[in-house]
Amino acid sequence: MKRKILVTSALPYANGHIHIGHLVEYIQTDIWVRFQKLCGNDCIYICADDTHGTTMMLRARTEKRTEDEIIKIMNAAHLKDFNGFGIEFDNYGSTHCEENRTLCNEIWAAIRKAEMVEEKEIEQLYDIEAKIFLADRFVKGTCPKCGKKDQYGDNCECGAHYSPVDLTDPVSTITGTIPEIRKSKHLFVNIEHEHPFLDQWVHSGTLQPEIENYLSAQFLNEPLHHWDVSRPEPYFGFKIPDSPNNYWYVWFDAPIGYMGSTWEWCKLKGHDFNDWWKNPKTEIHHFIGKDITYFHTLFWPTMLKVAGFTLPKKIHIHGFLTVNGEKMAKRRGTFILASTYLKHLDPSYMRYFYASKLSSRVDDMDLNFEEFETKVNADLIGNVINLASRTAKFAVHTGLSEYYPDDNGLFEQAAALGDDIAEAYENGDYSKAIRLIMECGNRANKFIEDAAPWTIKLDPTRKTDLQDICTIGLNLFRQIVVYLAPVLPKLKTQVEELLNCKIDHWNLSQEHLLGTQVNPYKHLMTRVDKSGIDKIIEDSQQETPFSPVADNRNNNNGNSNFEEDSGDALNIEPLVAAKISIDDFTKIDLRIARIVEASEVKEARKLLRLKLSLGGGEFRNVFAGIKAAYEPEKLIGRLVVCVANLEPRQMKFGTSEAMIVAAGSGGSEVFLLSPDNGAKPGMRLH
Repeated sequence: MKRKILVTSALPYANGHIHIGHLVEYIQTDIWVRFQKLCGNDCIYICADDTHGTTMMLRARTEKRTEDEIIKIMNAAHLKDFNGFGIEFDNYGSTHCEENRTLCNEIWAAIRKAEMVEEKEIEQLYDIEAKIFLADRFVKGTCPKCGKKDQYGDNCECGAHYSPVDLTDPVSTITGTIPEIRKSKHLFVNIEHEHPFLDQWVHSGTLQPEIENYLSAQFLNEPLHHWDVSRPEPYFGFKIPDSPNNYWYVWFDAPIGYMGSTWEWCKLKGHDFNDWWKNPKTEIHHFIGKDITYFHTLFWPTMLKVAGFTLPKKIHIHGFLTVNGEKMAKRRGTFILASTYLKHLDPSYMRYFYASKLSSRVDDMDLNFEEFETKVNADLIGNVINLASRTAKFAVHTGLSEYYPDDNGLFEQAAALGDDIAEAYENGDYSKAIRLIMECGNRANKFIEDAAPWTIKLDPTRKTDLQDICTIGLNLFRQIVVYLAPVLPKLKTQVEELLNCKIDHWNLSQEHLLGTQVNPYKHLMTRVDKSGIDKIIEDSQQETPFSPVADNRNNNNGNSNFEEDSGDALNIEPLVAAKISIDDFTKIDLRIARIVEASEVKEARKLLRLKLSLGGGEFRNVFAGIKAAYEPEKLIGRLVVCVANLEPRQMKFGTSEAMIVAAGSGGSEVFLLSPDNGAKPGMRLH
């Protein structure tokens, strides 16, 4: 029976760009949706930008733009990145839309009617310099439970949840100042009211077993804490209609954004919104990262239940991404933006690699670049593409046979695995599906190797044999491509053109393709070029992944496993920076320096190695991304401005001990700042 399925991914925060950690989730979801559509189910994929919160307000202040302007810019950037990786949404909206506001009002009214709202005066951390109450993500300190330092204001890596005022040694991440405690009125939802329902729902099969156990052990074995759903002004979001000067906290309206975006789609397509969100026959599936489990498994089902909306049938929760066994970090070149990857490598590689690693469990995944290169080259090129390249160039002359030849049961053997592969996709166990598909490829390649069509292509008496061998090879290839279609949509389209056929249903894996012409063979995919990986890492070391005001945790929605670090060159560009005090500025030791040595870093495309003299026998070694703008020999003897008290940074080429000051947009458009005549090395700028 045809299923009606609504699928969502966590909403990426509109303050930052998409990176490879995010892509784990969106590729995972896109594969699942494509599989459902290939099976003929009525399935839609809904997402939106998460736009509200203090961060967006602060960024708008900093850049002297409106929040709406930033939302529009980031929405276009996100969609460009997603499209580059073949991720297709039926609707991609924004939480800052009237549909979302209306639904927030409706759900809030239902919670009020259920008498679950309480008003309390609470103590909250206040940044006296920024003149705002600090959201939990803008406070860092020592965890009150385990003592781990540098933890955010609401939860620790140890799994503890707490209030920002409970942190030891709290510091504002906006200004770096010590916040003070002030009182303000907040609205709370009493989710303990729905404790019996949550006990039942958590154990209903909606969640993975490890998540069930986590919620039971950490939360459901004691009374549930009231949920703070309001934030005092100033704040960017929706005002609470019955609470002047208060706004809904971003985690109230963000999941409602799933519904708001659905409503947008319904208006565009002429569908009934209630048929998707108030229909027990509709399956709702959420794909999220494990760091936002708390909100999606306690607060969200409570909101839906009280307001009379359909509850999720399944919440698919995944782990974090590490790169080469470590947290993503800019200094190692492993904090990789989606746009950076797309400049150098085929997105199909990443889709396949992630699929080969994803299971139905909440396991972390490691992107090891050596394994990435080996797996893609061996599986996709050596196994799958190899089948087509060894047969299609002959079949273009012979066409496919009218009847399917004897292949020793290979097609039927692979067809029999169709149900197992489908079940693996359905359960999110993509790694199992990939293993089964590659086994089919191994058997097919052995057949072609043994039949060796290239040895009989010039023998006119064996034309029928050649046609039969190519028919078998290309049918086994097409069968594998049907199985891989959710993972590799670009390859599916290429094969449709090659074989003059549509691949639009899962059951085609059970059917032969016969009696058709084959188009001239074009390269479907090339091997991974290691230089592409090197360029990605090099570019990622030099790029800045965050905006001037960054909410690093929410920006990384669904994958918080990363480290942030600084660069080694200061480009002063025409943007409005965050204001600093004169005391902050005096901490920077700006000095005149003379370049006494300059050379290329051969392993890097953008870097020059400079030796700076600061006078009095004091020198600094600097790596600067100015290779495209300057020839090394012409820099020797030139006076520049440098930041002399920058903490040394270890790079793979050596240690960078200072930063030179430049202006421009990058590449060849970089201009070093030089002092007037009479300046000498060692002089400080005032």
